[in-house]
Amino acid sequence: MSFIPDTTTLIQFAIATVILAITPGPDMTLFVSRTLSQGRATGFASMAGALCGTLIHTTLVVVGVSALIVASPMAFFALKIFGAGYLVFLAWQAVTKGSAFSPEKKAGPQISLFRSWAAGLGVNLLNPKIILFFMTFLPQFVSAHDPNAPGKLFFLGVMFIVLSIPVTAPMVLAAEKFSAAMKASPRVTRVVDYLFGGVFSAFALKILTAQAK
Repeated sequence: MSFIPDTTTLIQFAIATVILAITPGPDMTLFVSRTLSQGRATGFASMAGALCGTLIHTTLVVVGVSALIVASPMAFFALKIFGAGYLVFLAWQAVTKGSAFSPEKKAGPQISLFRSWAAGLGVNLLNPKIILFFMTFLPQFVSAHDPNAPGKLFFLGVMFIVLSIPVTAPMVLAAEKFSAAMKASPRVTRVVDYLFGGVFSAFALKILTAQAK
């Protein structure tokens, strides 16, 4: 089929994808923290949202919208502000309200699966570094002169999602098992609240320093 790259390209892309999937990012931090605070279903919902965001980024690369965003200084600046602001909001929630790691926070309102999915989608879509990543990563595996380039780019984007699932899903499963031990130690769990808040803030800072090249 014309939209499927050759075997060598698929192998190279698969290796690169696995390496990138195990690299921590704001989306990974989100669905692991949601698993620890709300349970496995909420963690998977956040992960699904992030993967849907990846599919949207792939589509944007295919149609060239991402290139337009990065080429426009004002649009790129606005995206950075919204993206960083969203992560700061998540960090503030983790620090002020806690990640519900401690047993006494358990009576708080349960976050719906849709809201968790939307959070994963938002943290993925509002990260300009992901746009830059997909603009520079996917095209490396497709020739610009290939008439089937759009189809191959989309195929690789879907392949990225499929290969990411078996890498990220075990993290959600492990986080849920670890949560029981963490809830048994309130001091440790509160430290983790601040840790997640700090990680979200750090990613917000990285987003603000992202440069379109």
